[in-house]
Amino acid sequence: MTLIFTLDPDLDPGLRGEITRLWTEASNAGGAVGFVPPVTEDEVWVTAEKQFAGIAPAGPDRLLVAREAGTGRLAGLLVFESMRFELMEHWRVLSRVMVHPELQGRGYGAVLMAEAERIAREWGLAGLRLHLRGGLGLESFYGRSGYTEAGRVPGAVRIAPGDDRDEVTMWLDLR
Repeated sequence: MTLIFTLDPDLDPGLRGEITRLWTEASNAGGAVGFVPPVTEDEVWVTAEKQFAGIAPAGPDRLLVAREAGTGRLAGLLVFESMRFELMEHWRVLSRVMVHPELQGRGYGAVLMAEAERIAREWGLAGLRLHLRGGLGLESFYGRSGYTEAGRVPGAVRIAPGDDRDEVTMWLDLR
């Protein structure tokens, strides 16, 4: 299957629900998208509403959704976040990068990252930054998309008492 991308879709109640369900399922499958399993849709909804508030047209952030061609199923998404600081408007942070757990292993994550890079280049951005939770092998996934490690904060993410993970910053230079 191929993916169909939509930048800045209408963030109506239906899409908000789909995103919250995807976010919950990704989290409960072990995805590092801001939660530790088990988590409920109600718990995710609280954070999702804050994320939605910053997304265009209400805010400066931009949402990219990926749907499977044919089925229309929400396959993945990411958010281009503004730093909300004029001196940093030449780059964006990618956040909430996720692919539905049932669809992983099909190359959708790589295609999603390639589309994000294409859009960023079209906008004339100098780079893309993202943060990830260490200990999951995500550095190699993003590395295959051209990102390099730009920094690491040891033990910054506390999963549980005695289980602290590094927060890793990765950068894709588009200059």
